Amino acid sequence: MSDTGELLQLDRGVDLRGGPYPKWRALLRRAIHFFSYHLILKRGATRVTRAAGFRLVVRPTVFHPRYFVTSQFFAAFIDGLDLAGLRVADVGTGSGILALAAVRAGAARVTAIDINPNAVLAASDNARANGYGERIAAICSNLLAAVEPAALFDVIISSPPSFAGEPRDIADRAWHAGPDYRDIAALFTQAREHLAPHGRVYLLVSSDTDLALFGELIARAGFRARETARRSILIEALIIYELEAL
Repeated sequence: MSDTGELLQLDRGVDLRGGPYPKWRALLRRAIHFFSYHLILKRGATRVTRAAGFRLVVRPTVFHPRYFVTSQFFAAFIDGLDLAGLRVADVGTGSGILALAAVRAGAARVTAIDINPNAVLAASDNARANGYGERIAAICSNLLAAVEPAALFDVIISSPPSFAGEPRDIADRAWHAGPDYRDIAALFTQAREHLAPHGRVYLLVSSDTDLALFGELIARAGFRARETARRSILIEALIIYELEAL
């Protein structure tokens, strides 16, 4: 388990063992992004796939849950939560796979949010196609900015872009969050404003994310963080943190 203080000790450019990233890892990361962007993120066709037990239509520019491990790992984690009767927000919903998992875990109502209009359409289509159309509402919003000010959620889930850097276009915003994570910096304060008393936030990040910066943003928004799940993959680890209001 980790608390926010431990998050702050993980500096950018340092791996989980405390050493600098080898050059081959940086090169491999760039290669993975190059092929992911050109072959998957920027594709021009709508695809139909199955992931985490759902049949999903994935529109152009929408993050594809079949090709990237993060979505299915997070969906499996959500399956283990007791969300019975709760109000849930899925920030950065993409195909809507996490919103669907939240309803499957018992959520009474899920607001699926994305800045990409194609993702909003996909999430709405997939909610109906999987029999959850009445319990999932998809809205187009930059983080939680367009959510009604009085709206409160018992649980907020998000798998934001893991890497800093200027996104090339709307498709690349699933990968890059702007210089110094500009595009998602407001996520934590907005989540705090929309979190019901005793609510929780579940956040999935990469071990290659700037965890020190995230730790600062989390603490500044008034949250305490603890690690709740981890999965190691080729060159990184996927980490899920639970955030609780102080």
